[in-house]
Amino acid sequence: MSAPTVERTAQQRVRRTRSRAVSHLPALAVSSLKPHEYDLEPACISLVCPSCRTWVPINKPESLRPKLVPHHTETAGTEDPVRCVGSHRLVVIDVDVERWRKRLEQGVAETNGRRSNRVTRTPKIGAAPAVMQIVTSLVDDKTARKLDEAHVRGCSTCSIKDDKGNILRAADLTSRCTDGRRLAQLAAHTKRLAPARRKAQMDREDWNDRRAWGLRLLHEQQWQNVSEPVADADLRRVRDTLAALIQTLNPRKADAPQLTDWERADLMSAITLLATQEEQLTR
Repeated sequence: MSAPTVERTAQQRVRRTRSRAVSHLPALAVSSLKPHEYDLEPACISLVCPSCRTWVPINKPESLRPKLVPHHTETAGTEDPVRCVGSHRLVVIDVDVERWRKRLEQGVAETNGRRSNRVTRTPKIGAAPAVMQIVTSLVDDKTARKLDEAHVRGCSTCSIKDDKGNILRAADLTSRCTDGRRLAQLAAHTKRLAPARRKAQMDREDWNDRRAWGLRLLHEQQWQNVSEPVADADLRRVRDTLAALIQTLNPRKADAPQLTDWERADLMSAITLLATQEEQLTR
């Protein structure tokens, strides 16, 4: 009897979940990276691979020899991907989690406090008016003339004097100093505008008077419409108060409390005053 034949076929071997391969690159210290280039949270502990600048998880971070997981330099789904040389690189976790978290919070606070690099356009500002243009609306012709005369008396350039130093007259406009020329122009300008300014002021005063007169007439008309009801209400209030005081002075009940001499004198004064008011209202 022949021996049974055994079919010898290669069985699929179970793939090892973890590899013992170690990269030839030196161990990577987490402290050599910037705080924003690694994440020490237990749920997603990872860092940025210095070789390919991509985020890579750390395999078995609690063990004695944590390593970077194998990864490619291309995006997922790329044909013929090339494995990064940083795969299986040893990692030295020499940073405390709390210290890393504080450094990260301080960095975020500093970044939020920085000024924006957005360009803010400065609005265009028109030219400011000259001083004489501002003063013209505030000074009348008499004041401008007095300022010009005072400047001529105190300025040797703007005045013509005799041998004894007496002022004869003001110098020509072209011979005067800068301030004297401006004051002379201001005096001439206000003198030219004086009639129109006086007319505008008179019109404004006339309009204010007519407006005040119209308001007074309106108030009188409104008061005439309500004067009679108001007078009746005042008379009725005075009579009711007077009747109440007279009843208090002469109570109807025999057992009512008696008033003192001071209280009776006060009531008499109040009754006299109310009687005078009633007489004035009934006229």
